[in-house]
Amino acid sequence: MLAIKNLSKTYKGSDKGVKNLSLALHEGDICGFIGANGAGKTTTIKAIVGIHAFDEGEVKLFDTKLKDDPEQFKAMIGYSPDTPTLYNNMTGKDYIELIASLYQLDDKERDKNLAYLLKELEFESAIHELVSSYSHGMKQRLVLISLFMHNPKLIILDEPFVGLDPNATYFLINEMKKRAKEGAIILYSTHVLEVAEKVCNKVVILNKGEVVVNDTMENIIKDTSLNELFRDVTSNA
Repeated sequence: MLAIKNLSKTYKGSDKGVKNLSLALHEGDICGFIGANGAGKTTTIKAIVGIHAFDEGEVKLFDTKLKDDPEQFKAMIGYSPDTPTLYNNMTGKDYIELIASLYQLDDKERDKNLAYLLKELEFESAIHELVSSYSHGMKQRLVLISLFMHNPKLIILDEPFVGLDPNATYFLINEMKKRAKEGAIILYSTHVLEVAEKVCNKVVILNKGEVVVNDTMENIIKDTSLNELFRDVTSNA
């Protein structure tokens, strides 16, 4: 279970950020994290994964609190940022081997998982090329390979569909469903609300750094669509 209680993070000299966010996600949940640009989505995600220290609150994954044991917490998560930042002087293979060593994967597990991911994401030849030669979409694929390779218990994706072609998008949607069925917890931010409506069982909508919707998808779309609800709750932004 991912338990976030009263999380607040604002930037010095600014009122932008997130205020008093609480969220509980269980194994098998896919939660769409939605908001207009500047609503606080990326700020929240970077706080949850331990990149940015937060001002108040608590983030806990199963029995591990982020502030108490950040190394153990991070060992259980996989994170795809909104902009992939990689080592341009490495080949894709070098980068994958680095990530595998950080997560202490044995060679057999690494090779098995990698073979599957390379095939599904059509990356079998590109893995031998320098990262500096990759397009944005290829870098995004490499991030997804490194993320899924170690089978994280918590998967956090920040705008993961940006730059992906239809084949990679198809893979990611189905992989999210597959991982959730296997017990992973998935939180992802997106502006593609039509996909979120089909994939997610839970939804959180932020407006000006505050949670304005936190509900199941089933409840939300009884009388409206996710697009219509989003417009309603953010129309005065």
